[in-house]
Amino acid sequence: MTSLSTSVSSATSASSATSSSSAFGLQGVHHVAYRCRDTKETVEFYQKALGMEFMLAISEDRVPSTKEEDPYMHVFLDAGNGNVLAFFEIPNSPPMGRDPNTPAWVQHLAFKVDSLAGLTVAKTHLESLGLEVIGPTNHELFQSIYFNDPNGHRIELAANTSTPEMLQRLNQLAPQMLVDWTASKRTVHHAAWLHETEFAQ
Repeated sequence: MTSLSTSVSSATSASSATSSSSAFGLQGVHHVAYRCRDTKETVEFYQKALGMEFMLAISEDRVPSTKEEDPYMHVFLDAGNGNVLAFFEIPNSPPMGRDPNTPAWVQHLAFKVDSLAGLTVAKTHLESLGLEVIGPTNHELFQSIYFNDPNGHRIELAANTSTPEMLQRLNQLAPQMLVDWTASKRTVHHAAWLHETEFAQ
């Protein structure tokens, strides 16, 4: 199966060779961190729902980067292939909320599964845990299912279905799409074919 990031990288290898990131050895995402309501509940959810390993925990009275007094628990989970998902519980702060001006579907965290069959297995498993699961949704490049964790974070599981030709075509369209969107702030339809099948249902 074609890897989305690998294929895009191959399609843009010439331009990426001059990327400024190469000067300091950018190698990918080290980890992503979110806030959680309850550390134990969150760790157990990701262990049970997605089979993640609980890697380690860090807890301090002060924030190392800012030196602020703010006791916290910081936990790290293995999301597979060297990817790490982390959470902070900060009990002295006001209760968690979300940006009321941003629709709930916008901010989310997507994990890759190995196949469409794996996506089906995942959906069945998640529903058996009592979770509401949306999808599969056909994005043409990949198919996805969506659900929420106990903290209200939207989680996506995606199985790649792209081809190198699709990704190369989209890579070529991307600069003009950005120009057109910036000028008008209206939908640009250069890649409308991506969701024709999904919207036809």
